Amino acid sequence: MSMKLFTCPTETRSLDRRQWFVGVATASALCVGPFGVSHSVQAAAVYAGLNSDRYLGKVKVETAIEDRKVFLEGPAVDRAGIVYFTNVPMSKILRWDPQNRKLAVFRDDSHETNGLYFDRTGRLLCCEGGMGRVTRTTMTTGKVEVLVESYQGRKFAKPNDLCVDAQGRVYFTSRSAVEDLPGENPKGVYRIDTDGQVQPVLQWPQVHMPNGIVLAPDGKTLYLIEAHPDAEHHRDVRAYDVKPDGALVNERIHINFYPGRSGDGMCIDAEGNLYIAAGLHKLRGTSETLDTRPGIHVVSPGGELVAFRETPEDTITNCAFGGPDLRTLYITCGSKLVSLRTDVPGKPSYRPGG
Repeated sequence: MSMKLFTCPTETRSLDRRQWFVGVATASALCVGPFGVSHSVQAAAVYAGLNSDRYLGKVKVETAIEDRKVFLEGPAVDRAGIVYFTNVPMSKILRWDPQNRKLAVFRDDSHETNGLYFDRTGRLLCCEGGMGRVTRTTMTTGKVEVLVESYQGRKFAKPNDLCVDAQGRVYFTSRSAVEDLPGENPKGVYRIDTDGQVQPVLQWPQVHMPNGIVLAPDGKTLYLIEAHPDAEHHRDVRAYDVKPDGALVNERIHINFYPGRSGDGMCIDAEGNLYIAAGLHKLRGTSETLDTRPGIHVVSPGGELVAFRETPEDTITNCAFGGPDLRTLYITCGSKLVSLRTDVPGKPSYRPGG
């Protein structure tokens, strides 16, 4: 039986577990998980009974990264099946050839690039956190274009993750540390239109700590991970309707991870199921609990947790579909790039040039 990982008492469906609100000084309310004061036993029940093998294969280690500092992020797969991912603190974009089992450095001055995304023509989009900008690389020539680095004369904090719609508009998240710094644009989701103009579409305090972002296969829904580490802040995945002009409306909580660690990055399959990298193996000095197990959470279009596969190492950060049939999920996890097979392929637009 599938169930919501965490549910909100404002929903119209009947609830069979104790739930409550935690007030926050924002226009939206934060819904708390259904576990009460003692969490561990109830949290385990959330994962019990999932038919995870229906969706997910076993975890396989692709390659391990050794460097002075390692924090892996941002996987994206090109048309040939090559996996690109980032080691953020070392400002490296790495390149993994799964067929020949070869690892190489694609770029060693990436300005702390985090999220990566291939557009439909095969150009690589990069969230350069260290420079506060979004860039685009033409892979055949190596030419790098700056798509955006400011809005109304103010810099972005740290662009984190991004996605592209069928019109070629780029949605990206930008987030600073816990508090926004003076002179920066606030945490939020921004949109780069096809004419190069940038527009804020969601900003603090409507959103608290925007992170991973994806569009549904039909482009009509945008999903956003909220991942604030402090108590009484959003730790969930939110859904929005996308209007023809690119505006986001009708905000709702799709799945709530509070009080555990929320998702970091995610991707989506051809049927609209989300694959969310979330959870912790051990506490890390925040208010986050261990109620969210560390691994890939598959969440249906209806907001139901339908499958889970644990990953071997902290901290799981992001995932992307690849392989000849778009049924290999590549996952950045601690110091490793790992993979697993999926029953449902990724959405077709994940295949550049397709």
